[in-house]
Amino acid sequence: MSNTERTPLVAVVGPTASGKTALAVELAKALDGEVLSFDSMQLYKGMDVATAKPTADEMQGIPHHLIDVVDPSENYSVARFQEDAARIIADIRGRGKNVILVGGTGLYLDSFIENLQFFDTGDNTEVRARLRRELESSGPEAMYARLQSIDPEYAEGLHPNNTGRVLRALEVYELTGYTMTDQIAQSHREPGHYDVVYIGLTAEDRDYLYDRINRRVDRMIENGLLDEARHWLIERPGATAAQAIGIKEMLPYLQGEDTLEHCAEQLKIDTRHYAKRQLTWFRRNPDVHWLYIDQTPDLSALTAEALAIIEEEGIL
Repeated sequence: MSNTERTPLVAVVGPTASGKTALAVELAKALDGEVLSFDSMQLYKGMDVATAKPTADEMQGIPHHLIDVVDPSENYSVARFQEDAARIIADIRGRGKNVILVGGTGLYLDSFIENLQFFDTGDNTEVRARLRRELESSGPEAMYARLQSIDPEYAEGLHPNNTGRVLRALEVYELTGYTMTDQIAQSHREPGHYDVVYIGLTAEDRDYLYDRINRRVDRMIENGLLDEARHWLIERPGATAAQAIGIKEMLPYLQGEDTLEHCAEQLKIDTRHYAKRQLTWFRRNPDVHWLYIDQTPDLSALTAEALAIIEEEGIL
């Protein structure tokens, strides 16, 4: 594919609670665009509060794609995201609109933009079942520690409780002898099809971001997080949602084993750790243009900065 045929995209990246959704909506309004989410948890139906899904008011009439589309009993893969994103982008562009990608799951974004092709691991039912048994007996921290020893770079981008991806990485290693990092490095079978302007949101003062995270957790509890957690942890405990940040931390309180205050504090800690891992992942990309939300807290000014960068890149 020649450079003139490459599809232009804007991607808004960064840690949780940095204001990505609000900026993406403003960019979509300014650029006659639609928003495509690359958040691995906002995909799932019924996880509105814990995943901070944008409300109708926050969307401001801008179409949002790949939010609230998958039942939590389903196993949604990176490969499926690649297929879905390509189809949706082709449709949006076919209608003469621009595409604003937004989210915090760096693996989804990078795999799609770089057109990574994943190894065929063949019939892996037995290995998968054994790893799940080991997870049940040893717990997520032990399995995550095993992955850290095998593939520390890939593990850095995962939460220990993201057991689906942890087990998948261990499974791939057992079946192929390659780590996920190896696989990603070797899987560029053909070049990607997209030209991307990356806009990153962060804070120069990390405490500023952490304060935003803490206040978001407080709002989540006010907005019904406990009811959402009760549904997934008690009524559907085997679903993917039960492992999500924001859900699992509420279990001790719902079981009468801890106070709500302590569980809320644990959620704040886990979310801050997650934000740190997100920043580590996105900072590996030298093409990200970073904007600092503590230096430019006004959304209109931040939007103007982002639009100036996009115009300078000249791909739209």
